[in-house]
Amino acid sequence: MKEQASSKKSDRQPMPEQSAEVRKRNFDEVPLGYSPEAAKAEASRCLQCKKPGCIEGCPVSVDIPAFIKLIAEGEFTKSIRKIWEKNSLPAVCGRVCPQELQCEGQCVVGKKGAPVAIGNLERFVADYERMNGTGEVPPRQKSKGKKVAVVGSGPSGLTVAGDLILKGYEVTIFEAFHRPGGVLVYGIPQFRLPKEIVFSEVAFLEKQGCTLNCNSVVGRTVTIEELFEEGYQAIFIGVGAGLPKFLNVPGENLIGILSANEYLTRANLMKAYRFPEYDTPIPKGKNVVVLGAGNVAMDSARTAMRLGADSVKIVYRRSRDEMPARAAEIHHAEEEGIEFFLLTNPTRFIGNEKGRVVGMECLKMELGEPDSSGRRRPIAVKGSEFQMECDLAVVAVGAGANPLLTKSTDGLALNKWGYIVADPETGKTSKKGVWAGGDIVTGSATVILAMGAGRKAADSIDKYLTWGW
Repeated sequence: MKEQASSKKSDRQPMPEQSAEVRKRNFDEVPLGYSPEAAKAEASRCLQCKKPGCIEGCPVSVDIPAFIKLIAEGEFTKSIRKIWEKNSLPAVCGRVCPQELQCEGQCVVGKKGAPVAIGNLERFVADYERMNGTGEVPPRQKSKGKKVAVVGSGPSGLTVAGDLILKGYEVTIFEAFHRPGGVLVYGIPQFRLPKEIVFSEVAFLEKQGCTLNCNSVVGRTVTIEELFEEGYQAIFIGVGAGLPKFLNVPGENLIGILSANEYLTRANLMKAYRFPEYDTPIPKGKNVVVLGAGNVAMDSARTAMRLGADSVKIVYRRSRDEMPARAAEIHHAEEEGIEFFLLTNPTRFIGNEKGRVVGMECLKMELGEPDSSGRRRPIAVKGSEFQMECDLAVVAVGAGANPLLTKSTDGLALNKWGYIVADPETGKTSKKGVWAGGDIVTGSATVILAMGAGRKAADSIDKYLTWGW
């Protein structure tokens, strides 16, 4: 385990972690969390700015200086209650939010050194409350006698539910899977976000009065119109973007080629990594390639390593500077022995006589002018073809909008990619009484941005049920 204590007050307190050689073969959480002493030492680095940029950088506007000040004073219970005023999922956000681009990216301390570890402190106080707290829930307004349905129990849906239950509404969450959490449980591996953390946050919402209905596929088992007929006066859609995307290259139908969506869902939600204790099998490879370089690709590669691979390669058609994954995830992957093949583009998969993938043909790339994404466009280098051995390939190049719900709902406007059109400030859709937010509106994005959309939608729903559309 890495050292925790820092000798100087000005130094950022390092997060203790499992060593790379140990963790690369287990599914236990990698960061181990601050001790109370380290948390107070880190909190004392905060300058308590009069105009805190960190709050501006937070999509849900947590009063960051206030909760950090309470940690520095040892008031951990008061600190978590300060966070709860704006964020109902602090244990999740402290682990998976891209703080380096948001709150910590705006930290004044970070202009001359390392920023205050806001995410680590949020995680600490949430974990402290879960393990040592009284179980007290935030105060709830008097019941308004009105019912709201939340479709999907991912970060946007849980935020809407958490906000509206405190405002006095009756909230029911409908989840298609057998366990709640959405992408937090099917997409993010145990070693990055333990399932018990997510289930604990959901249980906390249930304790406040939310009703949870799992195995409820809205669009199949019940429609949006039928929910209105059942007495729900407002509906929020937060079903995420779970439709896998592929490369559309020859050989992609060979055995041993999976979408990251299927691969991670099997490993995470269905615990295939503990087969046969859990009866969901998962393909295992010795030479694994993962296509893509976002957080999902890092999660897939690190999962493959933990499932016993001898070699795991990330293959990405752009350079390191364009990789969309968090720097911390790239760093952890490298520490665990994941190899990076950059400026490399797959052109076809190679199979054997049994129809199984045994290799991949690639082209070397070079970067040209920026494209519509603002990243430099990769251009193939002529005559640079080469082959790479692999017995398992995981395609992690993004996901699209699942049409199951949207196609069964009349009057719901979609854009050309099949995502729901919703007002970015309110979450209102084209259908009266229906809001939407998160990845089903924006496409694949971050947990905290989905939560920010949920916060805006909850406020808008409250105004609608009070004053009308």
